[in-house]
Order: sequence, then structure tokens, then C-alpha cells
Amino acid sequence: MCVLICNEAAVDANSLKCHVQGSIFKLYANICTFKCAFCVFLKLTTMLTNSALKGKDTGILIKAIFKGSPVSVSHGANRRLLVYKHCIPLCESGDLQTEVASDIIGLLMLETHSLPGHALATLASLYVDAIKVGEMNSGRSLELFPTILTALAATEALAYGKGELSGDEYKKQLINSLCSKNCIFCVRDVPLSAEELQFLIEKILRMFLKLELQEIPPLIYQLLLLSAKGCKKLVLEGIISYFKKQDQLQKEEQRNGESEDVEVQTIPQDQLRHVEGTVILHIVFAIRLDHELGREFLKNLKVNVCLDPLCPFSIALLLSVARIQRYEEQVFEFLKGAITKNFKDDQIQHSSKFLQELLPQCNSISNMILDTVKNSVFGWDHVTQGLVQLGFILMDSFGPKAGAFGKVTEGTSSTAKTPNQLACRLGGQVLLESFKVYRLFADIYSNLLSSIVMSAPMILLESSSKVTETFDQLSYLPLSTVQGLLKAVQPLLKVSMSMKDALILVLRKAMFSSNLDGRKSAVAGFLLLLKNFRILGSLASSQASQAITSSQVQADVHSRYNTAANEAFCLEILSSLRRCLNQQADVRLMLYEGFHDVLRRNSQLASSIMQTLLSQLKRYFEPEQDLLPPLKLESCISAHGDQVFIQEPLAHLLCCTVHCLLWNQNIQSGGNVSDDDDDEDEEGGVQRELHAILKSITKRMIKSELEDFELDKCAEFSTSSSVGVKNSIYAVLVMGLNEVLMEYNFITANYNSKNHFEDVLELFKRYHKVSEILKERAGKGRPMSSKTSRSLLSLGFISTLLTALFRDSTQSREESLSVLRSSGDFLRYSVSVALQKIQQLEETGHTDGPEGQNPDKTFRHLCDITSVLMWRYTNVPSTVEDAGKKEKGQSVSLLCLEGLLRVFTTVLQRYPTRMSNFLSSLEAEGSDLTEQTAFYIRQFQRALMNQLSGGEEEFNSKEAQLLVSILSVLSRHLNPSSQQFVQMITWTVKICKETNFEDISLTKGLLSLLFNLHVLYKSPVSLLWEMCQDIHSQLGDIDQDVEVEKQSHFAIISMKTAASTTLLVLSQVGKVLDEVDWLIAKNKGQISSDRTISGNTPKTSNTPQDPIEKAVTIQLGTLLTALHELVQTALPTGPCTDTLMRELSRTYSILTTLTKYVSLLLIYDSNVIYNRHFSLLCYGLGNLYSSELYTKTVLHIKLKSLKTLIFYFAVYSAVCDPTWPATCTFGEIGKIFLNILT
Repeated sequence: MCVLICNEAAVDANSLKCHVQGSIFKLYANICTFKCAFCVFLKLTTMLTNSALKGKDTGILIKAIFKGSPVSVSHGANRRLLVYKHCIPLCESGDLQTEVASDIIGLLMLETHSLPGHALATLASLYVDAIKVGEMNSGRSLELFPTILTALAATEALAYGKGELSGDEYKKQLINSLCSKNCIFCVRDVPLSAEELQFLIEKILRMFLKLELQEIPPLIYQLLLLSAKGCKKLVLEGIISYFKKQDQLQKEEQRNGESEDVEVQTIPQDQLRHVEGTVILHIVFAIRLDHELGREFLKNLKVNVCLDPLCPFSIALLLSVARIQRYEEQVFEFLKGAITKNFKDDQIQHSSKFLQELLPQCNSISNMILDTVKNSVFGWDHVTQGLVQLGFILMDSFGPKAGAFGKVTEGTSSTAKTPNQLACRLGGQVLLESFKVYRLFADIYSNLLSSIVMSAPMILLESSSKVTETFDQLSYLPLSTVQGLLKAVQPLLKVSMSMKDALILVLRKAMFSSNLDGRKSAVAGFLLLLKNFRILGSLASSQASQAITSSQVQADVHSRYNTAANEAFCLEILSSLRRCLNQQADVRLMLYEGFHDVLRRNSQLASSIMQTLLSQLKRYFEPEQDLLPPLKLESCISAHGDQVFIQEPLAHLLCCTVHCLLWNQNIQSGGNVSDDDDDEDEEGGVQRELHAILKSITKRMIKSELEDFELDKCAEFSTSSSVGVKNSIYAVLVMGLNEVLMEYNFITANYNSKNHFEDVLELFKRYHKVSEILKERAGKGRPMSSKTSRSLLSLGFISTLLTALFRDSTQSREESLSVLRSSGDFLRYSVSVALQKIQQLEETGHTDGPEGQNPDKTFRHLCDITSVLMWRYTNVPSTVEDAGKKEKGQSVSLLCLEGLLRVFTTVLQRYPTRMSNFLSSLEAEGSDLTEQTAFYIRQFQRALMNQLSGGEEEFNSKEAQLLVSILSVLSRHLNPSSQQFVQMITWTVKICKETNFEDISLTKGLLSLLFNLHVLYKSPVSLLWEMCQDIHSQLGDIDQDVEVEKQSHFAIISMKTAASTTLLVLSQVGKVLDEVDWLIAKNKGQISSDRTISGNTPKTSNTPQDPIEKAVTIQLGTLLTALHELVQTALPTGPCTDTLMRELSRTYSILTTLTKYVSLLLIYDSNVIYNRHFSLLCYGLGNLYSSELYTKTVLHIKLKSLKTLIFYFAVYSAVCDPTWPATCTFGEIGKIFLNILT
């Protein structure tokens, strides 16, 4: 052996340098002195070690050994293997210089492919064992491992145990045995099959839970590099799934507290968030380099959004990816769709007990997004931009849309209800929370800005220049936007002198703007300043809105509280506002409506405000006591060519004067007077003069006839002439003046003066005459100049008036109140005004007059009014009232009942969280909302039963409809799982089964109530089937020779009401079909996701039939049976038949979708459990279509839908269970269909 080495080495030495030749021959001489292989190996390794440590001639020495060790002989191959075995740990030891180790590994890599198979297998096994025990710490030799595996895979056969394996199979065995985080780097350059790569990645993903947190980011980085070979989706899903699970563990631990019972202690939250942020950066960086990875990421999320919902980590990752321009639009469109879909699915599921029992509750995507905002505080700066952008996109996309002239087309509501409203609110919440975390400035979103001012005022003050820049745009913005903005920033004006000065300058310019909205904006701004810059001595008001405490802000040194400066400032503003009294009516009206709130908030301005109002009123007051009328109405009108318009809203001026006067008088009578005697005397003189003027106007308005105002029954009120417009304006002014004087005289009478109450009644008669004339003109079809004007009576006064009229039993007031109680018209008018105010509150959220903008006081007045209406209706039934009096118009009891309906609807919409307080104020019995609601439901149920139990002469259809509507509104507050809800639905079913009044409106109301309740209790399909049978029984069969069996499940369905009931039933059928369609789509999406994840390999299981499939099949089967009843019914042509054909067509389309879904599921997965219910449905449908009746019916249905249905029936029959009875022949069903179509 030594001779062979020498000969081979000598040949190679001839081509080496002289100093190397000496080393080679020295090697030969040394080796020849040893007689055994072990001695040779020992001497070789010693020489290699010494040479490598010195860094001299190591590469030449290895080449010489390889030259003298040919692989064609066994001892040569073994010697080479010994060199590999020695050099690999030598390089890993860390004792060699980096350059020397790299040279050695490079030489070994060059000779690897010449090694025999058994040597390669040995080296590969050594690597795997070293990796498992953690000996490959430095990683210098790991570059050789992929080369060994590549060469090993090319080997044809290897000895393995008692048999043989191919090199590729042996490589698979080695890769499968790897379980270290270093294995990714080892195999990254090794050619791997798809199965090997998938197995390796799955194994590495399972290792995540066993690793330290700090080891996760570098491992994920290597995984992302490995994903270039494939399995991108698997890598991304595994990463997201890991962090999703960690988030869930964090939440569970927070819920359970730091309990010792928690088996799995999660990692610290701050560490987890920092690691998540690092991983997100790694993924985004990988997506920038590999756009295929980005496309796979978005595609996977879109496919799996139904099966595997988003989580805070995936949302943060999406928002970071959105910073890449090519993905920005796709990401935000996906998030918008996912958000709205989540809200829609949640609403659909909550509205149906059938769906609630089938599916788990939807995960709240809004909570996930808000969690992402909270998590971003841990250094996720790369997520912040996307969060803010998402917030604005949601508000812009789903917020109220402006129509013509900037008018918002959607009514505002105190609570978000629709998916669009919920998405818009979510956008505001995202921006608000982001603002708290990061120092950003939001655009003009008044509600959001108001919350920001209260939550983080100091941050906003640091950006005060941005706010002042916004002020410059006030004159160009809609008035509602200006009011919201100024209200939001008003707390900042108190602590920033520069901001206040900037606003004043802008408002002064806007006062002289050519744009009317600009001038109105100036008035709104000045009134806001007057309300908030209070003069020392002003009374504290419960209406004081936002306030910033000293702990929240550090005030400007120039803005300390200075009463003298505030007084001068407010008086200067009042001087500017007086100029508005010469402008258009809209500007004056805004000023009059705001003066009362200013006076309540800044009572020291009372003298100036009262003097201003007195001066303005005198311009239209006739001081001569004998002159009629007492006011100059002609001065309130202006003309421009042929156009006539109002210049002075005199009624509103008088209303403002009365409210300010009475409030100031009430304050003074309470002992809250000024210390300045001169001011007191001056103010007292103004009040006395105003009282005298108001008394004079009252007396002379009572004496005045309609002719004094140029109004009578023959007057013209059309819009086609200037005279008609002028008369309409006069009529509105006269009605408003009478209302204001009624309120003034009622309050000043204080129940002690019968004469004052007689004056109130006389004023009402004047008001009523004008009102009747306007109604008469409108009844004749003449075009009126405007809608009926809103009453000028305040909500607080209406509450007081109704209480006095209906519930005040004080003996000393009996004589005075009897004057008003004696007039049925006045009683009806009082309740009608209350209805008008409640309707305005429902539509706009506020009412006209004092305290109308204060939600707390408005709610209190609403409670008082409801209490009176409830007492009046329950204590004076309409039957008793109608029997006693037969006057024109609705009875007071019916008006009260209508008022109760509007009140309950308003509270549900505007004060949903205060419903319990509302019912408690009405003295409802019960400890929770459900019991309180049930208490009043029982009262209205008794009232309805009294209506239904009486004869037809005593039956009042209008009252019954109102009662049903009230029950429908109240039932929404019952908990569907409560006993009260079960009692409610049981009672409703009983009423529908036993009531036989042939009243179409009542039938619609009761059945609608029944459907609304039943859908929250269980699926209504069986109910629909019974109703369809009743309709068929009542209307008869389409074939006159067929006698229909008389059935009466519901007595409320009669010959007269059957047609209208059909439309209701079909409407409910449509809702059930919506649910079924939604369920099928959801299940299809889940199956599609499963198949995509498993690579078109369906998951086989022997689990029972999918409950969703079963439920859908039963629903469709029952619906088809019910519709079959209607198809055979002699329905009246028109809406009934058209709606029936439409729902039938839709049913077949959904059935086609279901058949396609079930058929393809059977094709893809032979182990799936057969759907017995679906097979029976198909068989039943085949029998249905065997009837000749359908030869005409199907002509109205889309033939394409039926042909598609036939095709998938054929597919289903081809793969159907052959053990089914012979009667279930789907080929025959197809033939039946084809015969019908032909």
C-alpha cells in the first residue's frame, strides 16, 4: 500500500514546486515506516492537522492524498473517506483560520461526486447525527452537506440493512430524520421533490413550539428562503398559524389571570410583539424579492377568509405588505370586503335562530383590527401607515355620502346598524386609537376630532398650526361640517390664545362673505364662543359640554382666566352679531335659535341679549294699543321682482324673546341676581317692558280677525303667484305667533289665573282657524307654498302641558285647567304637537327650542311625555271616548297610542342603551330589560285582546294595527332565550290561529310579528308550509274540478286576506332562501379551501353527514313542498303569481347549486357519507314534476336553470349509492324534466 502511495505521489510530485516535492517524499518516507492501516490513518491525520493549523500547503497535501488514493480500489476510497471524516470536524472545531477552512471545504466539495455510494451514505449519516446532537455550531462545514446529499441522490443502489435502497430513497430517509433548526441551511441547496420539501417544512413548522422565542425569526428567514423551491402557501400558513395560536394563548391567560392552574405559560407579551414585528419585516422583505410569494399570500387569504378568519398578526402583515405599491390596492380592497362581509355574516347569523344553531359565532374582525392597533405600539412602525390609511378608507368608502349642495343623503343615528355604518364607525375607532398611539393629525371628521381633543389634547396643541389652517376653509364648508368642527375644537380655544385669535379673524371675514353658508358659519362660530367664554358670575349649567382639566393640558400663559377680558370679548362678539339682524332670514333664524343657549351658559350676558331682542322686536311692534294687528307683518316680507320671500322670522324672534325672558325671570326669582344694582335696574326695566309688549300683543292678537292679516277663507295660497306666497308666509307667521303666545301665557299664569288660560284657548282658536284653512286648501289639491311648518312650542313645555291636561289632579288647579280640558280640539292639538316633536327627534336626534340639543334633558322630557300618554291611553280607552263624543278628527286615545309607538321607536333608535332606564321611569316592574319589556307587552296584549274580543262594531282597525306595531317594537328587546320570549311567540301563534277578523292590515301586522319572532325561535319553514295549505284551502285549486281539503291552521287567513298573506309568505320564503344560499356558499368556500390546502386531495373521513348539508336539504325540501301548494292554488293574477314565479325560479337555481355541490363532492371524495335527505329530495322532486300541472308552470321559469339542474341530477345519479331502492331512479327524473321542456 505504501509503495502504491509513493508511486502515485511521485508522479504528482513531478509537477509540484521544489519545496513541495520535499514534503511529498517526506510523506512517502514516513508512511513507509508504518505497517498497518491504522498507523497510516494516524500519520495522515496528524500531518493534515499540523498543516491546517499552520495554514501552509493544506490544499496541496489533500490533493496529493487524493491523487494517491484512487476511488477505483477499495483502500483508496476508504482513505479518502478517512480524510473527509477528519477534515469535517477539524473545520467545525474553530481552530482553523476562516480562509483555510473554506479552502479545505472547497477541495472536498470538488471531490465529493467521485466518492462511492457507501462513502457518501456514511458521510451523510455522520452529518445527520452531528446536526441532531448540535455539534455543527460554527456551520463552516455545512456547505459540504448539500453537495453530499446531491451526490448521494444520484447513486443507483446502496446497501440498507439486509436489502438495498436507491440513493434518492436513502436521501429521503436522512432528510426525514432531520429535526434541527440548522437543517434548513443544510438542505437549501439540495434538490428536493415536492413531497420531501413539504415533509421537511411541516416538520420544521412543528418545531416552532419547542424553540426559544429568539430563535424563531432567523428560522423563519431561512424558511422564506427555502420557500423559493415551493410550498410557499404552507410556509405562510404555518407562520401565521403559529402567531395566531400565541395570540390566543395570551388572551386566554389574560382572561384566566395569573393562575397556577394554567398548564401552558405563554411568552411575555412585549417579547412576542417584538418578535412578530421582526417576522413581519422578514416576510415583507421576502415578498419584495419574490413577488410570487406575495401573490400566493394574498391568494391564500382570499381563499381561506371563510374557513380561517383573519387574526391581528395577519392583519398587521397585510397592512405592511400594503406599503409595496403593487399590492396596495389589492390589500385594501380585500380588507374592505372582509370587513363588510364579517359584519353582514354576523347580522345574518344573529337574525336567525336556524343559523345560530348550525354555525358558531362569527369572530369579530373589528376587535382584531383594534387589537392590531394596540399591538403596533411595540415598534410596529411599518404597520402604522397602513392602519391610518385603512381608517380613512373605511370612513370615505362607507360614511354618509353627500348629495346635491353638500347635503348628506343618509340620516344620522346614534348607533351604527348597517354593515356600512359599522365599517365607517370602525374606521373612526382605528384612527382614534392610532392617534392615541402615534402623533398624527386627522382630517375634518368632527366626531373623531372631538374624541381626539378629549383623549389627547396636548398632542393636538402641538399641531395647532394644522388646526388654524383648517379654520381658513370654514367659509367653503357645509354648515353642518363647520358646526361639528367648531364644537370639537372648542376646548382647545380656552387654552390657546393664538388658536382663538385665528378663529375670530376667520369668523369676522366670514360675516361679510357673499356666500350665505359662510355667514351662517360665522354666526355658529360666534355663538359657540359666547357659550364657552363665560363671564365671572355666570351660573353653572348642566349643559356645559366638553371640558379639559388642568391635568390634561398646560394652558397658555396668556390665556389665564380674566373676567374683564372675557366680558369685553363677549360684548365685542355681541356687537358683531347685531349686524346679523339686518341680513337674510336664515342668518337671523340661526341667531335667534342660539341666543337662549348662550344665555343659559353665560348668564351675565342677559342684559345685553335682552336689550338686543327688545330693540329688534320694537321694529315690528305697533305701540298704539288700538291698532290691529299689533305687529307689522308687511315689514317681515321682502320682494325681488316677482319673487316674495320672508325677511324676518318674526315668530322665531318672539319665541326667542319669550324663552330668554322666562328663563331670566326664573333665575332672578330663585335668588340668583347680579350684585350690580345699576345693571339689575336696567335689566329689570327691559323685562318689564317686554312683559308689557307681550301682554299687549296677546290681547290684540285675540281681538284680531283673519281679515286683519289679509287672511280669510277666500285667500289664495298657491305658489303660482306672489300673492299666494305672501299669504302663505303670513299664515305661517300668524300660527307661530299664536303658539309662542300660548306658551307664554300658560307659563306666566302659573295655574292661578283662569283668564290667562282663557287667553290661551282663544289664541289656540285663532291658530286653529288658520290651520284649518291651510288644510282645506291642501285638500282641494292646490299647490301649497310649503309643508306644514313645525310647531314653535318647546319640548319641555309640551311635557308640562300634557301632564297638566291629563294627570294633574290638584284641586286648586282644577278650575283653570278645566278651561283647556273642555276643548277636544286643543287636547288633540297638544298630543299632535308631541307626536311632531317625537318624530323630529327620531329623524334628526334633536328638537327645536330650548334644551332641544341636550340629549339628557330631551330624554327626560321624552320619559315624562311617554308616562302621560301611557296613562291617558290605559285609563281612557278609545271606545269610551268615542262613545261619549263624536268630534271631527282622531280620538285623543288613538293619538296617544300613535305617540307611544313613535316614542318606543325613537328610544330604540336614538337611546338603545338607555331602554332599561326609560322603562324604569315609566314604573315598569322587573329587574332587567326583558322583564320590564314583558311588563308593558302584557298591557298592550290585553288592549289588543279587548279589541279582538269585542264585536265588529266595537273593533277599531287603526287601533289594532298600532297595538300590533307597538308589540313588534317592544318584542325586539326580549331575550330570545328567555321565558318571556317563548310566552310572546306562543301568544302570537294563538292569536293568529284563533283570530278571524277579515282585516287585511291587521293580518299583515300580526303575521309580520309572527315571522319576526319565529325566525329568532326556530326555522319558519314548517309554519310557511301550513300557511300555504291554508291559502290553497281558501282560494281553491287551479283545476276547478279538484276539490281541496278544507284546512285551517290559522283562522286569520281567510278568503279576503289570503292574497295579501301570500305575498307575506313569499317574502318570508325569500328570506329563508337567502339563508340557504348563504349557507351553501359558506360550505362551498370551506370545501374549496380544504381542497386547495390539501392540493386537490380531499380529506377522507367516515364522519356522519355534514349537519349543514342536512339542514339545507330539509329546508329546501319543505320550501318546495310549500311552494307546490301555492303552484296548485288559484292565485289572483298580478303580484301574487309574479312573486311566486320569481321565488320558484330562485329556488331551482339554489337547488341547482346544491345538486352541483353534492355531486362534485361525491366525485372528488368517494369516502364521503351519502346524503340520504338529498336523495329523498330528488326523488320527491321527480314525483312533483311528473304532474301535468308543471308543463305550463315551467314555461315561466328560466329554461337554462332547469337544464343545469337536470345535468347535475344526472351526475348525482351516476355516482349515487347503488343500494338505493329501484324507485329512486334519477334517469327517470331526467326524462321527466326533458319531457316537460320539450
